[in-house]
Amino acid sequence: MAQLLPSALVAAIDELGKLPGVGARTAERYASFLLRADEHTSATLAKAIVELHKGVKSCPVTFALIDAADDVSNLYSDPERNKKMVAVVEEPLDIIALERTGQFNGTYHVLGGAISPIDGIGPEQLHIPELIKRITDDAVEELIIATNASVEGESTALFLQRLIRDAGLEVKMTRLARGIPVGVDLEYADQISLTHALEGRRDL
Repeated sequence: MAQLLPSALVAAIDELGKLPGVGARTAERYASFLLRADEHTSATLAKAIVELHKGVKSCPVTFALIDAADDVSNLYSDPERNKKMVAVVEEPLDIIALERTGQFNGTYHVLGGAISPIDGIGPEQLHIPELIKRITDDAVEELIIATNASVEGESTALFLQRLIRDAGLEVKMTRLARGIPVGVDLEYADQISLTHALEGRRDL
């Protein structure tokens, strides 16, 4: 059977289709857009992708993503940030969500995932030893466990709580408040959200 599309276009569609959340039809639309756009658009995108691995690295202290030329995250080196308060997140991009609130002036620690035996991810695959070291080195007073409200996130939070308590480290541990999102009817709320809403109930 004759090939319906040029090989170069098929190759672009195949590669775009490997991206998370991009199905065959979406990959075709992306490739078609790039083909219709001027060559500069494709060249700029290609250059950004090529430079991605060379221009980005992981902070050796917080494991946030930083420019390759930097030594540590500027959110850690900034003298205005409170090093005694650390928000523990699963992934580097989780930092963006907390920073957008404008309400947090501490520092961060990226675990690099969450404990998930089914995916072969145990505590040894996460940046937990480095977190324990930071608690001592920076005299951390409060750890805000900001892992996701998922089974894996909750398991990771409980593991950290037990580990730190068993290590005899004197540090306050808190969890982000969870509950029913604004605009969601009770009947449509998931079980985890409802559980946290009940646990976090307050006086009127």
